[in-house]
Amino acid sequence: MDWLWVLFLAYLFGSIPAGVLVARTYGVDIRKVGSGNIGATNVLRALGPGPAFVVAFFDVFKGGIAVLIARAVGIEGPLLGGVALAAVLGHNYSVFLGFQGGKGVATSFGTLLFLDPVLALWTLPIGLSVMLLTRYVSAGSMTGGLAALVLALALGRPLWEVGTVALMALLIFFTHRENLKRLQAGTERRLGERVEVRDA
Repeated sequence: MDWLWVLFLAYLFGSIPAGVLVARTYGVDIRKVGSGNIGATNVLRALGPGPAFVVAFFDVFKGGIAVLIARAVGIEGPLLGGVALAAVLGHNYSVFLGFQGGKGVATSFGTLLFLDPVLALWTLPIGLSVMLLTRYVSAGSMTGGLAALVLALALGRPLWEVGTVALMALLIFFTHRENLKRLQAGTERRLGERVEVRDA
């Protein structure tokens, strides 16, 4: 029954709201700034690249740590995919934030990086290229999620891994549904735009 507590632990790791904690050290409630999202993009707009890097690093590696712990106790296959998804769901629906959270892009990448490094490192430049070309982080994130799924299929990854990546991609599109509306309306913020900061 190791997998039960590992799933729970993965969810708890994912739930740690790095964006909220880092912004709080600057006297800012990141949930009341810009888009209100707790991820690195909103932290970048509000506080700059240094704090954003810390948040991105933590959000990536909390997903990776969950996968490492699972493998350390012998969890592989579909259950390992479940652990990865639990970490992402923890980030998106954090128990520490009343089951609110972020969009799960960095944490999804982190779990994928430790689950299948080759797939993750093929996916990363695709998402980054779209983000830099369009200057829309959301466009790069959604493209990255879709690219990961296409690559998983093209590289002949096992069905459980393809299913895990597909669910992650669906979660990314779901959490970006408002961004999609803003992209269609032409009101989505571009990379590099700053937002007004209010104290916590």
